[in-house]
Order: sequence, then C-alpha cells, then structure tokens
Amino acid sequence: MRIPFVDLKAQYLGIKTEMDCAIQAVINDSAFIGGKNLKSFEMNFADFIGARHCIGVGNGTDALFITLKALGIGAGDEVITAANSFIATSEAITATGARVVFVDCDERTYNIDVAGIERAVTKKTRAILPVHLYGQPADMDGIMEIACRHGLHVIEDSAQAHGAGYKGRKAGKFGTAACYSFFPGKNLGAYGDGGAIVTDDDSLATSARMYANHGRIEKYNHEFEGVNSRLDGLQAAILDVKLKHLDRWTERRRAIALRYDAGLGGIVITPFAPEHVRHVYHLYVIRVRDRAFLAKILSEKGISTGVHYPIPLPFLNAYKYLGHTPGDFPVAHLLKDEILSLPIYGDMTDEQADYVIETVREALNNA
Repeated sequence: MRIPFVDLKAQYLGIKTEMDCAIQAVINDSAFIGGKNLKSFEMNFADFIGARHCIGVGNGTDALFITLKALGIGAGDEVITAANSFIATSEAITATGARVVFVDCDERTYNIDVAGIERAVTKKTRAILPVHLYGQPADMDGIMEIACRHGLHVIEDSAQAHGAGYKGRKAGKFGTAACYSFFPGKNLGAYGDGGAIVTDDDSLATSARMYANHGRIEKYNHEFEGVNSRLDGLQAAILDVKLKHLDRWTERRRAIALRYDAGLGGIVITPFAPEHVRHVYHLYVIRVRDRAFLAKILSEKGISTGVHYPIPLPFLNAYKYLGHTPGDFPVAHLLKDEILSLPIYGDMTDEQADYVIETVREALNNA
C-alpha cells in the first residue's frame, strides 16, 4: 500500500463536479481579479471565523506582513514570536524593518511558551505573533493577558489552524487580527498561493485592504505606497467550494488522529491537546528517538512522512546575526531531532491509517 503525505487528487475527485463548475464559471465570466467570487469568499470566510472583515491577499506571508505594516509596525519595534515555525512567520516581521524576538516552545503542545513571552517583553515590543502550530491554538488566555497588560497587539498566525477552536471560540478571534495561508496542502487550500487577513477592527481592515492594493481604495487614487497582493478570483471560487466541505474534512482528520492516538500511544509520544482546545490536525506530529530509522522504514513501506520543522528559526543561517545558542531555546532544540509528521488528510481511510499504525508499531518493536 502506498500512502501519500496528503492526497489532493482524492480531495478533488470527491468534489469534482462542484469544483469544475465553479472554475468554469470564473473562466466564462473572465472574473480573474476581484469581482463577485472574491467578495463571496471573503464574506463566507469571515462568517466562518466569526469576524467582521476578511481581506483576501496573495499568500499567508503577505497576510502577516500587510497586517504588521497596517498597524504601523516597523524600524525600532520588536515583535515576539515562536522559535519553532516556518520562516514566513519571522520573515514577515523583519520585512517591516522590525526586530524579531524568538521565544521557546512548550514541550507538550509545541506552541509558544507563555512564560517566555513575559520575559521577552521590552519597551520596544509592539506585538506578539503566536503561531497555532500544526492546527492547535496557542494558549490565548495567557497571551491576551500579557498583551492587555503591556498594551500590545496580538496577531494570530493561523496558517495551519483553519477552523481550530479555543474554549468554544474560533482561533483567529482573539487578537487584533489573524492571518491565514491557503497554500494547496493546508486544511483549506487553494490550487495555488493565497492568503487572508481577518479582523473585527474596521480601521485596520481598511488600511490592510488599501496596503494590499497599492495603497488605494479607488482606481488611481493612491493614498500611500502599498504592495500588489491580491487573492485572485479563480482561487477565491475554489476556496468558496472547499469551505463548504471544511468541517467534514476536519472531523475526518480528528477521527484519524484519535485512531493514531489509540494505536500509537505508548509506542511513540503522540500529540497532546488540552480539553479546551479543538485541534484540527493540519499535521499529526509524533516524537520518536530514532526518527531517521522510522522514517526510512515507513518510506520503504510506501508511507510518506515529513519533518516540521528540522531547524528551529533562531538556528537558521538567516538569523545567525542574532547570535542565539541551543541553550536559549532548549525545548525547540530537543524537539527538532525527534518530531515526525505522519500522513493525515480529510479523505484518508481507516484502512490507510491502520496500515500506518501497524507499520510504525512493527518497525519500533523490531528495533
């Protein structure tokens, strides 16, 4: 049996008629930039999150960058974020001219350590940018308490957390704004790049929309210099179709995760999710001592795996100038050699999940 890490073809085949009709309608209307498809998706995704505004942009990295710029964050400012994330999170901060300040992660949830945030706050801090890593919301109560006490913005990096929940509320509803990626492999993925900003702040929504569209609302009436970052009509139509199926796919991911938990508990360290959190399992990440050995066996048996992420951000060459050492981020440094992502997606069958479980158990028992 061969099991891909994610099966986008199976997903497409499950909604083929609906998707083909939506794509053809965009082509028939030549509605490639802006238009009704974008407005429809922005309205529907805002409703899905429970926010007042959704601004479609070119990708998740742009969503973070534009939000920071729209909040006036730049040179001389500091923004706190997690040490274990994809570089887009930190890249967006430094692109504004601000200084990125990394904080270690919690060993159980892998999300940013709240106590570390408190220690990292300085007079230059303007914002906290928590990452809802792997689909599990960060400790938003603790983060918001620190932010309120110090007068800081909170920008939720929700690139992996479409539909995730925290104490009965959707992730993305706690901070000043939340930023999403619609990269094809995401829980809600386009057929190319795409991203969005959601917020309840009317002023921020206007500023972000203008910044993403060359600093304008009306054609040729540019209030300031911005960038060109737009979610195109074709991707918006695709996302609008997929959004209708997202809850169903999410529940399937959660069912597969429970199956993994039951079959792998005691063999490897399985993901920990507090009861008050709705984990959407963008990634199902286990911890295992001999990761290279297990990944090799799984590959030989036709099972694709991944490592998210093999190098914590502070240790990348891109941030060598910050002078960090492993002792600064002991948990992230520990996890980097043990984490392994197993296949999980909305169209995965019980048979496929059981094959993964059996293969992992056999490999580690034999070892």
